[in-house]
Amino acid sequence: MVNFGRVLTAMITPFNSDGSVNYEEAEKLSIWLAEHGTDSLLVCGTTGESPTLTWDEEYQLFQVVQKAVAGKAKVIAGTGSNSTKEAMAATEKAAKLGLDGSLQVVPYYNKPPQSGLYEHFKAIALATPELPIMLYNIPGRTGKNMEPETVAKLAEIPNIVAIKEASGSLDRASQIRHLTSPEFKIYSGDDSLTLPLLAIGGCGVVSVASHLVGEKLQEMVGAFETGKVELATEIHLQLFNLFKALFATTNPIPVKAALNILGWKVGSTRLPLSEAPTEVVEKLKAEMSKLGLL
Repeated sequence: MVNFGRVLTAMITPFNSDGSVNYEEAEKLSIWLAEHGTDSLLVCGTTGESPTLTWDEEYQLFQVVQKAVAGKAKVIAGTGSNSTKEAMAATEKAAKLGLDGSLQVVPYYNKPPQSGLYEHFKAIALATPELPIMLYNIPGRTGKNMEPETVAKLAEIPNIVAIKEASGSLDRASQIRHLTSPEFKIYSGDDSLTLPLLAIGGCGVVSVASHLVGEKLQEMVGAFETGKVELATEIHLQLFNLFKALFATTNPIPVKAALNILGWKVGSTRLPLSEAPTEVVEKLKAEMSKLGLL
């Protein structure tokens, strides 16, 4: 059975001042994350600014991170696309690199029907039967919600093993849990919903906050799993304002600002994303200070 762990970090992509990818900083950051609470690194997802990365940049990032964290953390490649043919080609290439899994986002902009979503993910899974696949439902970005019944049907395909559920709906997550086997893993796509999702059968989080508080997130999930619900709640509430500050404007603008505050050389975001507003930076500093991160 595939085990990506409890805390998966949706890793940012560091850039140099000229906008090129800073592979050296990506290597350093991935090692640090693997040593501070991250079980698996999701490379080139939404937080990694995949819409503005070239495929060549992505493949190089996959390899840099894979080499850096070998034996310390697993690496999941963001190889989804709104073109089935393109997603298949990218995922096949990731499989040949020997990565641990692939994240497949619901196709964006073209708004396929549920039957189209099923056939899209099925085609990718069958093209790379040896590679574990995590589905990614985020209707706020894609314009399309993948229904629980579609997820359940896809979960019957052997190498479709998990979903990152970022609809923000616990009802939807409950429906998915009701319709799928316990072996199919449900991860929260929202840091602030991780704890309630655990209560309805989730197993962890694909996190942005883990760039800053990965070990605390591990402690929270571990506390819940061992019946220490009050401790888990205490940690959740302690981190809640940080979760919200990290999404005060479009992700990953705030988390990159937070890492820069801490001295990481991750640079800015690529256009059309812009710099973090002053009030967002000040809010981040305040919350990070309260948690003793500064």
